[in-house]
Amino acid sequence: MNVRDPFNIHRANTNKKPISAISFLQATATATTQAAASHIREKAAEVVDAAVVEDMSFSIPKNVPSFSNPQRQFEDRLWPASGVTARSGGGQQQRSALGGVQDRVGEFLHPNRRGGGLPMYKDKPYAYPPSGRVRPVYRKKRVLGLLTLFVLGLLWYMGSFGEHQEKAVGKLGQWGWLRSDTGKGKSKADWLKRRERVVEAMELSWDAYERYAWGHDEFHPVSKTGRYMAPKGLGWIIIDSLDTLMLMNLTSRLTHAREWLSKELTWDQDQDVNTFETTIRMLGGLLSAHYLSTEFPNMAPIADDDPGTPGEDLYLEKAKDLADRLLAAFDSPSGVPYASVNLGQMRGIVSHDDLGASSTAETTTLQLEFKYLAKLTGEKLFWDKAEKVMQLVDDNGAEDGLVPIYIYATTGKFRGNNVRLGSRGDSYYEYLIKQYLQTNKKEPVYQEMWREALQGVRKHLITYTEPSQFTIIGERPNGLNQELSPKMDHLVCFMPGSIALAATGGLTEQEARKLPTWTKQDEADMQLARELMQTCWGMYKYMATGLAAEITYFNIAKPPLPESAPHKAPEDFDPSPDADWRKDYDVHSFDSHNLQRPETVESLFYMWRITGDIRYREWGWEMFKSFMNYTAVEEGGGFSSLSNANVIPPVMRNNMESFWLAETLKYFYLLFSGDDLLPLDKVVINTEAHPFPRFDMGKLFSTGWKRKERDAQGRIIGADAGSSSE
Repeated sequence: MNVRDPFNIHRANTNKKPISAISFLQATATATTQAAASHIREKAAEVVDAAVVEDMSFSIPKNVPSFSNPQRQFEDRLWPASGVTARSGGGQQQRSALGGVQDRVGEFLHPNRRGGGLPMYKDKPYAYPPSGRVRPVYRKKRVLGLLTLFVLGLLWYMGSFGEHQEKAVGKLGQWGWLRSDTGKGKSKADWLKRRERVVEAMELSWDAYERYAWGHDEFHPVSKTGRYMAPKGLGWIIIDSLDTLMLMNLTSRLTHAREWLSKELTWDQDQDVNTFETTIRMLGGLLSAHYLSTEFPNMAPIADDDPGTPGEDLYLEKAKDLADRLLAAFDSPSGVPYASVNLGQMRGIVSHDDLGASSTAETTTLQLEFKYLAKLTGEKLFWDKAEKVMQLVDDNGAEDGLVPIYIYATTGKFRGNNVRLGSRGDSYYEYLIKQYLQTNKKEPVYQEMWREALQGVRKHLITYTEPSQFTIIGERPNGLNQELSPKMDHLVCFMPGSIALAATGGLTEQEARKLPTWTKQDEADMQLARELMQTCWGMYKYMATGLAAEITYFNIAKPPLPESAPHKAPEDFDPSPDADWRKDYDVHSFDSHNLQRPETVESLFYMWRITGDIRYREWGWEMFKSFMNYTAVEEGGGFSSLSNANVIPPVMRNNMESFWLAETLKYFYLLFSGDDLLPLDKVVINTEAHPFPRFDMGKLFSTGWKRKERDAQGRIIGADAGSSSE
């Protein structure tokens, strides 16, 4: 009988003496690792040589570890903190001791994360623990080393070692990138090649998620695990990525996503969700997928959604079911939606934080989605519920159009006087101008509110830094008459693009200037957009990795210079480490993380489309290369956010945000695409980068409210409605 003898026991032990188990394992594992190391070195050399020969746009990222050291690779697989699934509602968790401790500490510091709570995109999110690859000393003891060797032999015996190496080395072969980058893109072909690099990044990101965390709502690329935020999953990453897969024509991946949507997704779950996050990501993602699949059938074509097939309205049906459940959030005494809603029970839930107040931005960043759904279905209730919120907020009579960042769902009144365009304030302003554009400029009330707010920003929040005179948007945490804080969330960097979009309506600047409606104020707004765009780009240039911090502070004069003050910032950023411009920026250590956020590349996309200035594309390309160089996870893990973007090599945060796929990579793709792909005068893009069409309201819909009379400061005349309530 032929007996498999992979370790050569029978042939080697001819003297019939007993063999020590430890000696045997040490000897065989040593031989195995030596052979494996030689194999890996040969394969890696072949791949790297091939990458040099190929005319590709990148080189191997600087933070990729040695792939020729099998000890490192097997330890990496054996020891990272891992949780295969973390299901709410009785599911089992499998985690390492370190991973469990990190999660418990995180939950203690951030109690709103307990119970499968959803991540807060527009607010400063939960601090995911650093990479599981930072190991305590006790894990390096000899006994665990011997255990590792035992596992090596076992893996080799089972044949899994060779298969894994093939995958890992195969992924390494895709990093022929940064090495052959020739600098500036000079032709359409150059930019299309760069766009293909974005597609590759999307493929790597999606495939890593598909391989290690399919169906899960969170993906932790370093530990290569996933996590559910509801018992059966909510499609958080899958749905958020649908339209990106379509735009990039990734048909096979889209087919798999659609199959999961059809067979696995259900909203009938006893699960609390954040009203805003679920609306912009899930409802917005489904509506955008419906729009693209129906209006552009050749974009990642799938037969299942062709007219007349059973799956023709799958995206719309899932969106309608979800929206019916989200409507419960609007069942408050005032009509301002509650912060959360239970999907299964269809019940709105008062915010557990902020003294029960909802976020102003979150309550006013539902309108594009519900209005488009109303247009598609003809159900006016969706329109009326969302629109009523805008009236309730405006009836508070905010001074100079600048709203406090909290509002009570119970009374409809503001809480406090904190005014900022960062977290909890940002997308209120974004959706003012986008609502105006969504209905083909037939609702001038929203343009009026936008213009009033932008003048308020100029009056109260704009100032200039020292010594270089960069333009910033600060905060007034204690009210408009109190001290200005020189702090800018990265989230604020949506503003340059929104200002340019509002000034031109989505036309190019050259086209808009020819219109009789073009004014000196529009010209001034475009200049403000350019200045803020440069400041946001400086946030990236300031950091060691070239990736911006979550929050940046600035050095300003005391008292702050008014918006009307003369100023002129330098045209370029001197790369010298002691350059004067670096004195203007200040990043606190606690704020140095990078969450793969899209706001700056979003504005670069708008600024490129509207101005045609090539530098915005070049800035975007430089930013993209930094993401590739410093956020790539080895062993085919995709990409991760960073705990500290101001050190090299950075420490991985072990989380891939869904908006990395839905927004950041999509905006890079659009930035490097032709202007005929989603033309800005034909579409409106929601705050999660999901494109919707502009449309005429028709007879069924109209603006059902009018603004109350106001004084020069925007306060309602003859009423005390503007007073906030604590």
